[in-house]
Amino acid sequence: MKIADTDVLILAGLGGSGPGHWQRRWGERFPHAHFVEHDEWDRPELGPWISTIERAIMMATRPVVVVAHSLAVSALVHTAQRLVDTKVRGAFLVAPPDHESADLPREAAAFGHVPRDPLPFPSMLVASTNDPFCSVERAVDFATCWGSDFHLAGEAGHINLASGHGPWPEGLLMFSRLMQRLEG
Repeated sequence: MKIADTDVLILAGLGGSGPGHWQRRWGERFPHAHFVEHDEWDRPELGPWISTIERAIMMATRPVVVVAHSLAVSALVHTAQRLVDTKVRGAFLVAPPDHESADLPREAAAFGHVPRDPLPFPSMLVASTNDPFCSVERAVDFATCWGSDFHLAGEAGHINLASGHGPWPEGLLMFSRLMQRLEG
């Protein structure tokens, strides 16, 4: 599947992905990318986030590939349970949070109890060996439950601007591998 033939929905986590973040950069680079905006970035509520994501998927005019980071991974997994005959052809899941972690911001608590059912579309989960919000073991567990391909990004922190990931070219290569898989 070619990126030009898809609507790439970019889902940011808590606080949104600000200027310079790899998600914003990718959104500017992909021809049909749509950054999904939420009314509340700093005190998110699960229900409205699910509705916004579901609406963005339904409004897409081409097959959808989702690029989700952090809390948005949890939101997408919750949303996936509601999708029937979806347009979503694949998802790139980066730095999922472990809602059982004591280090996770309390604003993310409402997104807990993340479903463990397989996702209804192919996916790749990318995790870091030193993410303060999710251990490698927990990320592998998520990937296994969701049926996601798993990729370890090394010591990459939370894979955001704070951990030095502005353009994140390595991530773009991983995303390209997912897109190649979707061609088959």
